[in-house]
Amino acid sequence: MRAALSEFLDRPVVGNIIMGVILFNAAILGLETSPDVMASAGGLITALDQICLGIFVVEICAKLFARGTAFFRSPWNWFDALIIGISLSPAGAGLSVLRALRILRLLRVVSVVPSLRRVVEAFILALPGMASVFLLTGIIFYIGAVIATKLYGPTFPEWFGTLGGSLYSLFQVMTLESWSMGIVRPVMEQHPMAWLFFVPFILVTAFAVMNLVVGLIVNSMQDAHAEETNAATDEYREEMFARLERIEKALQARD
Repeated sequence: MRAALSEFLDRPVVGNIIMGVILFNAAILGLETSPDVMASAGGLITALDQICLGIFVVEICAKLFARGTAFFRSPWNWFDALIIGISLSPAGAGLSVLRALRILRLLRVVSVVPSLRRVVEAFILALPGMASVFLLTGIIFYIGAVIATKLYGPTFPEWFGTLGGSLYSLFQVMTLESWSMGIVRPVMEQHPMAWLFFVPFILVTAFAVMNLVVGLIVNSMQDAHAEETNAATDEYREEMFARLERIEKALQARD
């Protein structure tokens, strides 16, 4: 019975139904933010939300029963159980924030759609390399902030008067948000050679360093896809060996 239930839960149609419930529940939670909608159909929306939550609880319980301790071997099962556990938290005064986090149920789409799981896994695999890139970026920002504070702090204290203000201004420059007309050109009116500082800073941070982050993520996605392909190949090979073994035993029994 447990094996049959596990096979049933692994069917694509079941995954599609769960994903549909997730998206429907996300729309319901969005409607709950509208006072007019809640005033006219609050009871119905609340009931639909509870029905969706009940479906999620039944799904988790069914997986736990069908797979036993193997349920806890998958981090995605932990992820789903945590989100549903937050949704089941009581709506007390101290837990109102947790109740607002019910919208996190939408993140269950990640655990249902394999392509999204691959993206998240690739991002996690890229974190160690990204830490080194972020450390390098932090060093560049610190050096640039000290230089900018020394050079432009006296004339533009609102942007570069303090180290923290310089860090924030340089972050705005890196994002290319109003960097030219908002910061650099006004600075160049007082310091005509300021472009010698800002242009190299933008080239290093906004293009070179950020492209390193993108490259790490893309490389991790390729590695995650390769691991998934190898796992599927190994599973298929084991299944074929098992079938051949059963065929061989059947032939021997017939002889």
